Amino acid sequence: MTDHSSKLAALRSGIDELDAELVSLLSRRAKLTTQVGQIKAETGMPVYVPEREKELIASRRADAEAAGVSPDLTEDLLRRIMRESYHTQNNRYRCINPDIQQVVIVGGAGALGKVIVSLFEKSGYPVAVVEKDDWSKPETEQLFARADLVIVAVPITLTEAVIKQLDALPEHCVLADITSIKVKPLTTMLACHKGPVVGLHPMFGPDAPGMIKQVVVVCDGRGEASYQWLIEQMRTWGATVHHSTAEEHDRAMAFIQVMRHFNTFVYGAHLQGENPDLETLTVFSSPIYRLELAMVGRLFAQSPQLYADIIFNNPDNFALLKRFHERFGQALSLLEKGDKQAFIDEFDRIGSWFGDYAKKCLVDSKQLLLKADDDEMLRKN
Repeated sequence: MTDHSSKLAALRSGIDELDAELVSLLSRRAKLTTQVGQIKAETGMPVYVPEREKELIASRRADAEAAGVSPDLTEDLLRRIMRESYHTQNNRYRCINPDIQQVVIVGGAGALGKVIVSLFEKSGYPVAVVEKDDWSKPETEQLFARADLVIVAVPITLTEAVIKQLDALPEHCVLADITSIKVKPLTTMLACHKGPVVGLHPMFGPDAPGMIKQVVVVCDGRGEASYQWLIEQMRTWGATVHHSTAEEHDRAMAFIQVMRHFNTFVYGAHLQGENPDLETLTVFSSPIYRLELAMVGRLFAQSPQLYADIIFNNPDNFALLKRFHERFGQALSLLEKGDKQAFIDEFDRIGSWFGDYAKKCLVDSKQLLLKADDDEMLRKN
């Protein structure tokens, strides 16, 4: 073995020892965070406390700076470690309202319904699931008769019909839905149920492990005081609650869901029509383009019925998509005319509208792209 080879082997051995120490430290930290989770469950403290996380990150960045270690690297590591601890330390949560005798999730066997059921179970609530084959059973009627909370978690196209079947709930019972549109379900709930009503939209999919760091939109309907415990329960589960009117919510969803999903659908259709080799495209792609391609592929790995329901449900959104089509055509006309300066002028005009938000996106996206590159995400093997 040469002198250089010997030194390299010794250095690598030292690195291996330090890596083993890191694993040991992670194990010790996990034991501590598990104890933290137990205390939070007993006291009802939220799983995610933004102020605590912000202070911790700032303090460790300062430590890293003083030690000559990259603050960005330190922050990346800590955020990944904390994300893991958020999801592993909490097998149970505090029950905010122990007086609740019965929670019923209509559609609780569905993908997102299962997540909601699991959260209530981890808080010790009595939870029952009602599916379409259960409606005719005598025990289902009894279940609804003693329900304190009923959450409708069925597909968009069935939501209003299901709500209309819930017109005999106890007047004290809270009726809620978790549909991705809010005006129609909320209006139907208010018409069918005399008691407390609230519209909820968890802004995450069924692949999320829970509500930690997730946004839940709350559209008040009636009897806010009666379902305040539910709002606090979601905060305890780690959710960020955003209050909105149903109308404001649906206007926003036209851009966040309908427009984006339809645009992705068309992008996927164009790729399918042109038929390029997807693996070859990933070889030539930088991290940001691999991420964009991944988001297109992600759509087509999910339920077509779900996305058809979202896009087709509100015809009012079709006008928005038509305007998008018109602007695409206008942009294409600049290319056909060879008017590069007009394109640059339009680019600057749009950039001015985005303002500082564009600069923030540029900075924030760098960390995401670095991770994508580190993982060699979706590269050809």
